Amino acid sequence: MLIKIYGSAVFGVEAQTISVEVNVDQGIGYHLVGLPDNAIKESNYRIAAALQNTGYRIPGKKITINMAPADLRKEGSAYDLTLAIGILAASKQIASVAIDEYLIMGELSLDGSVNPIKGALPIAIKAKEAGFKGFILPIANAKEAAVVEGLEVYGVENILEVIEYFDKGMPLKRTLLDAKTEFYDQLELSDFDFADVKGQEGIKRCMEIAAAGGHNIILIGPPGSGKTMLAKRLPSILPPMTLEEALETTKIHSVIGKVKNTGLMSQRPFRNPHHTISSAALVGGGSYPQPGEISLSHNGVLFLDELPEFERRVLEVMRQPMEDREVTISRARFTVTYPSSFMLVASMNPSPGGYFNDPNAPVTSSPMEMQRYLSKISGPLLDRIDIHIEVSPVPFEKLSETGITEGSKDIRQRVIAARNRQTQRFQNMEAVHYNAQMNTKQIREFCQMKEETNVLLKHAMERLNLSARAYDRILKVSRTIADLDGSIEIEGKHISEAIQYRSLDREGWLG
Repeated sequence: MLIKIYGSAVFGVEAQTISVEVNVDQGIGYHLVGLPDNAIKESNYRIAAALQNTGYRIPGKKITINMAPADLRKEGSAYDLTLAIGILAASKQIASVAIDEYLIMGELSLDGSVNPIKGALPIAIKAKEAGFKGFILPIANAKEAAVVEGLEVYGVENILEVIEYFDKGMPLKRTLLDAKTEFYDQLELSDFDFADVKGQEGIKRCMEIAAAGGHNIILIGPPGSGKTMLAKRLPSILPPMTLEEALETTKIHSVIGKVKNTGLMSQRPFRNPHHTISSAALVGGGSYPQPGEISLSHNGVLFLDELPEFERRVLEVMRQPMEDREVTISRARFTVTYPSSFMLVASMNPSPGGYFNDPNAPVTSSPMEMQRYLSKISGPLLDRIDIHIEVSPVPFEKLSETGITEGSKDIRQRVIAARNRQTQRFQNMEAVHYNAQMNTKQIREFCQMKEETNVLLKHAMERLNLSARAYDRILKVSRTIADLDGSIEIEGKHISEAIQYRSLDREGWLG
């Protein structure tokens, strides 16, 4: 008897429906075709044990299973439940009425329990688009899939529940989720707050500007000056995610199985990879491509601590994704694209010893050593970082203060107001949402200045020997500072402040 049952495969962050055709005929043998990987080929052992331990069995006949489309490679153990139910239906051990109205996925344990899968959210979105009535999957993924409205989602703990549902009409418990309510309830939760930061008011101002305009930022300072502490608090002042952003972000994390059973992600991601990371782990890749850290940081923050310690070739592969805000990974048979619109926050010591050229420091470095250390970061990468700022150690008087400092909630309100002005400005532009995304043409259009302000910028660039690449970056940051001030025009004070945030462009910065 021939039975058709449905599963799904994830490519990139999108899913594709897989038709599993199971035919049971006279003879002996088990044939699985349609480009399955080793995990799928081994499924017959898991299925046999799971069925035996739940009172069923694989029939001693010729079983032929085709996973279509046959030219697409299928991978992973998530097809166990699909194949098992297909075999039982094709061998007439259970009824097969309405079995083709459901998309079924899950990994089986030998005792028949159903383990979590990866990519439940994109699969659920595809199931709704394809017109399936419902989606049966592991209970650990049920809330994740229930985000999709208009699709019946049933989380199961054991294959026996699925068997009894189709064969005996025993009802499955539907997972219901008010995704919008839960999403908005979680928006204000944050583990970190800028109120914890003592001193460093100037650096907090830089972080506010970076958040308001979506600018990449690099912090340069000795150990213990608070670079990591500041970076970890940046997500707390970014505008709350929209539902659309939350869905995009959750889909990416779902693909690698990193979504907790809470529905949509409500907090912007903060990723902090170690400097020993490989280029494939950073941008994505592998034999069967998976999203890398830059994609897992989509709509959030990527923090690279000790930037010069990263391998140069690893950093260089970020250049194109930082510009295009997506990364494309090509293989011989297919190409996948992952979104990668993130804010880069980098930190570094000014020298190998970690300290400035200070005779009182525990470890000192000469200007030449400092220059050699800084040169590990290429000019094209620095060109994509709008704000460079020096971080000095906090004196004891500041650390011991007991007064209340400004917290993330107040800073965030100013950031949201500035972002709203940018949304209004770029409302007719599809690819531009905040100032950091402006290209040269848009900078000329939206960064108009009076003649005296233009003269100020000209004199400052000549006097400080700022590089040509600093010009556009200064204008972008100036536009953001003006937005924070609620100013339509870029004024001299905005230009003056923005110039301070290009430390690494100054000739003779190291003395």
